Amino acid sequence: MEIVSLTAERVSRWNAYVDAHPQGRIYHRTEWMNITERAFGKKPLYRLVLDGEQITGILPVIRFHTFLVGKQLISLPYVNYGGPLWSNEQAKDLILQEIENLRIATASEAVEIRYDQPDAFPFAVKTSKVTFLLDLPDDAEVLWKGFKAKLRSQIRRPIKEEMYAKSGGLELLDDFYYVFCRNMRHLGTPVYGKNIFRTILQTLPERAFLTAVYTRDHKPVAAAFLLGYKDTLEIPWASSLRKYNRFSPNMLLYWEVLKQAIEKGYRVFDFGRGTKEGGTYRFKKQWGGREVQLYWYYALAPGESLPEVNKENPKYQLAIKIWQKLPLWFTNTLGPGIVKNLP
Repeated sequence: MEIVSLTAERVSRWNAYVDAHPQGRIYHRTEWMNITERAFGKKPLYRLVLDGEQITGILPVIRFHTFLVGKQLISLPYVNYGGPLWSNEQAKDLILQEIENLRIATASEAVEIRYDQPDAFPFAVKTSKVTFLLDLPDDAEVLWKGFKAKLRSQIRRPIKEEMYAKSGGLELLDDFYYVFCRNMRHLGTPVYGKNIFRTILQTLPERAFLTAVYTRDHKPVAAAFLLGYKDTLEIPWASSLRKYNRFSPNMLLYWEVLKQAIEKGYRVFDFGRGTKEGGTYRFKKQWGGREVQLYWYYALAPGESLPEVNKENPKYQLAIKIWQKLPLWFTNTLGPGIVKNLP
């Protein structure tokens, strides 16, 4: 048994392994590696464990050395899940050793692994993030009847204002981005470039789509980016315009997304990560999904402490307040270059 680099001739076997593995995610597949390299400009360091010609483990890692976060290797940046997969303990042992080898070889301060299983690695771990998973019935009407009266009333609110929803692909990208970039500026967060979302939609046309909510005069006021894989539909990015919050367009947005998930045959809806007890946490909890703990593990270099690259870190508060007051054209111009360097 040996651990080797991913090469072009091994791509199809890598993807087949991910598809067959119970913890395999769309982010493990090589299409996502290509997206990360093309859209974000980050170098992949992908390894796989071979037992003869059979793959028994994979290790997807992105080199993330930037002036904003220092020198890290991340599995995987930008998304909620990643981390190695293995089929037996011998493969896991080789992967653990390779994690340390890569950290040393790249002079990295830490290797971050984003995972959803407890006690998976003998490393320091953060547990501040959770997600909610909602099991989906075969019929949207069954889901609707299972909602509490208050939730149904909140969904009806934007409909009474003659708001409506549409789902699609690239043809909705401008509408999605119109809402997304304004919401990110409001949050004080640098925005991804539109080209990143275009790249995902073009690379994964059967797995990625957009949903948007519009006012009666056809203005987009809430929007979501969706990714489907296996039996799960995930919502990694969603936004709404603060000006319209009193009409609750985000409630209609999520209801439309859930209906789309059922129509497309998905069995589980993943609401995406949030901080415990935060505003998005409470929003997601009301839909009745089960709370799932996320675990971010860190293989640290000697003397290094856990990195704190998040907006809750006090040292970023001044920058956030300044960013919120900058003109939109400026944040849209400068933001994409900054956010590529934030995992």
